[in-house]
This record gives sequence, structure tokens and C-alpha cells, in this order.
Amino acid sequence: MSDFIVSARKYRPATFDTVVGQAHITNTLKNAIKTNHLAQAFLFCGPRGVGKTTCARILAKTINCLNITDNVEACNECESCNSFNEGASHNVFELDAASNNSVDDIRSLIEQVRYAPQLGKYKVYIIDEVHMLSQSAFNAFLKTLEEPPKHAIFILATTEKHKILPTILSRCQIFDFNRIQIDDIAKHLAFIANNEQVKAEDEGLHIIAQKSDGALRDACSMFDQIVSFTGGNITYKAVIDNLNILDYDYYFKVTDALLEENISQALLLFNEITNNGFDGHNFIAGLSSHFRNLLVSKDVATLQLLEVSDSIKEKYKSQSAKSSLTFLVKGLTLFNKTDSAYKTSKNQRLQVELALIQLSSINAFKADVEKKKDIANPSAANPAKKDELPSKETAVNAVSSTVSSPNSDNKSDNTPQEATASQSIVEESKEAYKQASTPNQAPKNSLKRSALKTSTPSISAKLAKNEDDNINDQTQTQEQKVEYKFDLNELVTTWNSYAALKKEDGKINLATALTGKKPILKDNYHIEFEVSNKAIEEALNEDKANFLEYLRRTLNNYSIKLQLNLVAIDESKKLYSATDKYKHLANKNPAIDKLRKAFDLDIEF
Repeated sequence: MSDFIVSARKYRPATFDTVVGQAHITNTLKNAIKTNHLAQAFLFCGPRGVGKTTCARILAKTINCLNITDNVEACNECESCNSFNEGASHNVFELDAASNNSVDDIRSLIEQVRYAPQLGKYKVYIIDEVHMLSQSAFNAFLKTLEEPPKHAIFILATTEKHKILPTILSRCQIFDFNRIQIDDIAKHLAFIANNEQVKAEDEGLHIIAQKSDGALRDACSMFDQIVSFTGGNITYKAVIDNLNILDYDYYFKVTDALLEENISQALLLFNEITNNGFDGHNFIAGLSSHFRNLLVSKDVATLQLLEVSDSIKEKYKSQSAKSSLTFLVKGLTLFNKTDSAYKTSKNQRLQVELALIQLSSINAFKADVEKKKDIANPSAANPAKKDELPSKETAVNAVSSTVSSPNSDNKSDNTPQEATASQSIVEESKEAYKQASTPNQAPKNSLKRSALKTSTPSISAKLAKNEDDNINDQTQTQEQKVEYKFDLNELVTTWNSYAALKKEDGKINLATALTGKKPILKDNYHIEFEVSNKAIEEALNEDKANFLEYLRRTLNNYSIKLQLNLVAIDESKKLYSATDKYKHLANKNPAIDKLRKAFDLDIEF
């Protein structure tokens, strides 16, 4: 049985051309070698597993090669290359700064720097995790780093550049390594799988690449793990099972349910996901990424931003065609708010479920709002009826005939007072008609009010009957709504959730006022709330319609009424001066006054 070598070591790049995803670094180093413009100190910085130490070793091997190729690569045949490959090179020194971070370690290094190399041109000192050096060690290293011997080259590698002293940074050429792209990692894993005779699906390799977070070493480690798990047959299902990743199909199914406004199906899918051991926070974060990918898929120009396999790209393109832009943007906004509120929520599952319910009910809410607008403004719902207004003469004649006695032959029986009232009503009807004919202006009720004040019984009774009919119609519409019997706790929860929404919108004073006191629930769903500030009362009155609508919708009860009570504050109880504040505290706790007298303290004004 041969000794097993992990893929990260076995397939570690040995030349500049085999380095994955860092072409901007390798091209610069090759040009520097070719033109003999090598710096005395390099700083390689970047995330873990992206090739910092690998590039340092390749650089050290290449500059000491006795027969550098035309492509500026080590020949791999000379004495220097062979000794490097065998790990016996006396020209390359690797130092771990995490365990050699003292001043004495740096002094020992400086002593070695003085000696010239036995073979080759340069002595290369690779210091890994250089940010772990102490400040004293950095200071001891400064002079040698700035003016080393001609044969000495320092290569510093770190994942945390911000921890290195600026004086060290100014003496180095800095190379920033990027996270390796998912496609590059997937191709490298496919190359390893081909060499190791391992069957691998592209979707599975892409999932490994995504999970590695841009680190090729992590990807190779996961690859070896899944090969052991599957016995040499890497499939998409095996990868998501082994790495505990939520399947793409779940996100596609949940999105389909939301598009179909199937709340039950969406909640059942989420329940299945949680039963499989996945956290709700991870689910909502993954669903946000899914909606982002759908948004990206709507335009061919941005389709390249999708870091998934080709088969998954087709699924995204298909589902994005069915999703409207408004739906996707609204979903991203909802999921972002849910993600922010998830950790602080006491009922975390409800946060996720509420987001799914709201998103799947967008069209229903819109229809409900439009219906209410139509009821409130019938002329807006039926524009054709605006053109059906009677002519001015017809309206005036109709009112005149209504005011007149039912018996047209007995005109002489009318009293002078009734005649005056009739003439007044006719004049007011003209004014009412003018207002009704003006665009974007509702007709006033001056005609009804004047008619009710007259002494003619027929007019008063007729107009009063019309008023009662309107009220009854509105009452009947309200009675058709389902009334949910809620308690004070449910009211307070909904009340606080609205305050949280106001706080997110930047209305902090309004949110603070709502949470400062609890609402009072009276009979017949009558809610009273005390405010102690006139400005707060005005702000709440401006927002009262939205607030009341939110309470009615959330609590599913359209009989809710809200009353604001301004409570006066006793100005004499306010504490303005430092003396007043001190006396107030001393009355609560007499020990404070004893402490002041014991230390002979004064009150600052």
C-alpha cells in the first residue's frame, strides 16, 4: 500500500504557469526575473489557501536555477533545482514567525544573512505569518530588511497585512493575492479528479468550490474528504449531504410556491428544511442569494456574475423569466430585514415564516388596496361616469323640483319662509355642481346640510334617509370582514413591531413614543394611548391612518378604533438644575447625602 499524500500537497503548483488564479502576481514576478529587477524584500498578503507560500517557493527556486527557460521557469534538472525538490537546498530558509517571534530569533536570522550562498546567486528567506512577530522583533529586523546584503532576498507572507508596522511595509514590494474564482477552483478539481481516476459531476465540484470561499487548499481538503465518503464517485447529492449544504432545488421550489401565492406550500417546504437540520438563518440568507441570482439572470449582460454550473444557470434563467422585477426587489428587501432582525427575535421561526407569507401575498395586498380606493372614490374606479354628469340646467331644475311641493298646482300655498328656503337651496345647488364639476375635487355636502335645516319635512326626511343608507352600506362592508378576537399581549406585540418598522424608516422619536407606554385595550376593540407631548400627538395623528391600517391587517380585525389622549405633565416635577436632580436622588437614597458630607463634596452647576 503506497503512502497517501493529500491533494493540496500532491498537486501543489511547482511552476509559475501552474499557479491557479493569480496571473497578475506570477506575470509580474516573471518579468522581474527576466529583466533582473528583483527587489530585496517582498510582502505576499491575502486570504488563506490562495498560493502565497507556493509563489514564494517557486520564486526562490527559479531565481537560483542555473538554466532558466525562455518562459522564465526553473529547468527542474540542474543541481540547484534537484536539491530544492529534495528539500535539501541550503539557499532557501523557511521561518515560521508564529513560533519564532522574539528578538533573539530575528538576531539569529540576521547572523545567517551575512554568509553568501554556496550554490546559486541568492539566499532566500521565507517568513510565513510575519504579522505574528513582536514589535521588538520588527524593530530589530528593520535595518537588515532595508539594507540587506546583495545576495539576500526576503519574502514575507501574511494573511493580516494591517497588523504589520508601516515601517516594514514601506521597505517591501507588496503583492495582494486575490480569492480564487469558483470556476478556476472547479477546473483544478476536475484536473485532480481526472488524474486520480475519480468520477465527478460538474455540479458537485462547483458546490465544493463555492464552499471553499476562494481557498484552493480548502477545496482540495474537501475534495479528499468526499472522495473517501463516496468511494471515488463524486455526485451533487453526495456533496450536499456530506458538507451539509441546502439543495438548490429547495430554493427553486420555495420560489415557485411564492410566485403561485401558495402560502401553505411555502410553509411546508420551510418546515421540511428545518426538520432536515438546517438553520432558519442560513435558509433566509440562502434564499436572499437565490433571489439575487434570479435578478442577475434577468439580463444577459449580468448572467456572467452567476458562479454556478451551466445546468443550474439554465434553471435560474427559466425561473427569472417567470419572476417580475418588483417581486424580486420586494423579496430581497423583506429577506434583508428578516436577516437583520433574526438574531434579536425571540420567535425566530416566525420571522422567516412572516417573510414568506408577506411575499406570497403581495398581489392580494395590492388588490385589497385598489378595492378600498375604488370604494372611497367611485369616480376614479369608473372614469366613464365622470362624463355622465348632468348639465347645469338639469341639476338646478332637479333640485328646484325637489324643493317644490309635491302638488305642483298648489304653489300659492307655500309660505314666504319656505320660498326663501327653496331659493337658498337652489343657489347652493349651483355652487355644489360647480365643485363637483371641478377635476380632482370632491363635491361638498352643503346642499344636504342646508336642506336639513329647512322647515320642509319632505326634503329633510329624504336627505336623512340617504345619509342613513350610506352609513348602513359602510357598516355592511365592515361586517363582511372577519373579526379576530385578540388580547392585550397580541396587541402589544403588533404595536411594538410597528414601532420597530418606524425605527427602521428613521422615525426614531415616533418609535420611542410608541414603546414608551403600553396601549390600553377597551371594550369593542377600542384602543386608547396616552401621549405627553403635543408634537408627538401631531406626529401620531399624521401617521394614524397607516398605523390603524397596520393594526387591523395584522390582527385581522377591522373594528379596531384608536384614540390618542394628551396627558398634561406637572411642570413642577421636572428637574432642571443640578441641585434639583441631587435633591431628587437624595430623597430616594439618603446614603448619597451622607457620602457627600463624608467626603465634603460640592454639587457642580
